[in-house]
This record gives sequence, structure tokens and C-alpha cells, in this order.
Amino acid sequence: MNIMIGMGHPKHVYIFKKFIHNVEEKGHKVKIVLIPRDITRYLLKKFNLPYEVVGENPPEPYKRFLLFPKWDYNTLKYAIRFKPDIFMGPSGPNLAHVSAILHKPFIVLEDTEVATFLHRFNMPFTDVIITPNCFRKDFGKKHVRFNSYFELAYLHPNYFTPNPSVLNDLGLSKNDKFIILRFSEFRAMHDIGHSDIDIKSKYQIINKLKKYGQIFISSESPLPERLEKMKLKAPPEKMHDILYYATMLFGVTGTMASEAGILGTPSIRCTTHVGPNDCGNFIELEKKYGLIYSFKYPNMALKKAIELLEDDKLKNKWLKKSRKLIEDKIDVTEFMEKFVESYLNSDKKKT
Repeated sequence: MNIMIGMGHPKHVYIFKKFIHNVEEKGHKVKIVLIPRDITRYLLKKFNLPYEVVGENPPEPYKRFLLFPKWDYNTLKYAIRFKPDIFMGPSGPNLAHVSAILHKPFIVLEDTEVATFLHRFNMPFTDVIITPNCFRKDFGKKHVRFNSYFELAYLHPNYFTPNPSVLNDLGLSKNDKFIILRFSEFRAMHDIGHSDIDIKSKYQIINKLKKYGQIFISSESPLPERLEKMKLKAPPEKMHDILYYATMLFGVTGTMASEAGILGTPSIRCTTHVGPNDCGNFIELEKKYGLIYSFKYPNMALKKAIELLEDDKLKNKWLKKSRKLIEDKIDVTEFMEKFVESYLNSDKKKT
């Protein structure tokens, strides 16, 4: 079986990393086609996952839209050579269109309800849309739900064991408290009209939280000179170890908020995406498991963060909640392997 996998966001590398290893051990072949963003190339090289770049990923969404034909053409070129039996990936237009041209199935992995722009372009060409149970949209007969989150394709205890040596990289001991602040450029299509926390609020957050532990800042955009000394300098592939040992994550991005909560670290998510149309995974992680808190306004998020940090037993409480979540949820990598193999052996695939 030949599997063509599309990637863009660093999270996609982690979702597919173990899956690729497992299916290749079974004799299947995998080809990764990449529209790079942030540290995606770095991670693929670090994990020894060969890839082909099929297009640029400029920060302006309208420029990305204009590049859709180029992405399609380059993906088609590699697909003709590779002869995939199946396409997999996030809801990217290039895989959707090329799979339709070649009459091969496309399995989409989706957990972002607000990505409606891409859904309009991609979903008519897909065969299966796999989402967590808590996903709030319904894609009809194509829709397959599973009882977990995509983050548990790589953070499940079957695959992830925290490495305490990361504390040495940060100049910390196991008893030191530290807080990760995460800021973003908001470059995704679904981020149009949304923005990062304003600089005045950032300084206020830092000044209030630094009394509870050392501050490390992870930021997609350049930091002001006075904040540069707080920049997180550890290798990117160690981020999940860092999140596990952190006292708290305070940030605007959804992926790291989910990851921190799942790992048992209190997570404060502050973004204008919060509201009645928020994504189901964030709602479930807050309402059912109490692992993250989401706020639209920085002052409300900061107030909650301080309230939590005043609790000396905070981390132990979150680790207990995390264990409950893990007990409830399935191993996503195992699920993906079984699903893909059974799908190709079924009569549902394109012919």
C-alpha cells in the first residue's frame, strides 16, 4: 500500500510520526508532501521523515489562496510518480483535488470547526472525514468520529514519557516553578480577523505572573528587546517535555493549550476565537475534564491564572485530571492504522 500524507502545521508531524513508522514496518510505503509552516521542516528532518515541498506558505491568507493551483500541480506531479493507493492529511486543498483527479480515496483528519473556508474547498472531494467525538459539525455519511483527540496520537502514554533532563536545558531543578507564555502570529485561514494579545496586556501578564515562577516565552513573532531575555531557547522537539513539567501554560494558541492540559499542566487559553462557535475539543477539555480554561479577554484570563497559581496543590490536581482523561480516551495512532487498513480492504474505496 502506498500512502501519500499531506502536512503543513508542526502538529501534523507529531500526529503522523508513529503512524508512519508503524505502517512502514508492515511493508507499506509513505510519501510526505509538505507546505511548510514554522518549524515543520525542522521536525521532519529531526525525526528522519523524508518529504517533498509542494508550495510556499506566505503569511498573508489571500496569497495562499492564489497559490492553490501551484500546490495542486506539484502534488499531482509527485503523486503520479508515487502512485498512492490512498491520501491522508488535514483538510488541505492540494490533497483533496489531486485525490479526486486520480480517483483515489482521501481521508481527512479534522478537529477545527472554524476552518470553514477550507472546508468549502476540500470537503466535496473527500471520502472520509475523521474527527474527535466532541467535534461540533456534522459532515454526514462521510463523517467518522473517535473517542479521543489527535494530540493522543503522540501524547498517549504508549508513545510519550516525559524526560526530566529538559529541566537542565532550562537551568531549572525539579522543584522550580516556571510558566510558559505562548504568543502567535495568527496566520491560518481561520484566524482572519483575530490577533495576538496586545503588547500592553503582555507586559501586565508577565509582571503579575513572574512572582509565581520563572517566565519563558514561546513566540511565533519577534519579541521586543526587553522580553528577549525570557525567550524559550530549548530545542523545539523538547516542547512536550517542557509542557509536562511547567507549572502553567498561558497563551493564545489552541494546539499547545490542548497539549498542556492533556499532559496535566494547567492551561489558560486567551483568544478572540472563544465564544459560542469555539471548537469542541476546547469546550470538552474545559467543561468535562477541567484541564484548560478559555477566555476572550486578557484581564479575565490573568485573573483565573492567578487564582489557580495560588493553589499549592495545583499541579497534583491537574495530573489526576489528566489520568482520568487518558483512561477515557483511545490510542489514536492505533485507531488510524486499523481504520486505514480496513478501509482499503473494504468496498467503500474509489475504484
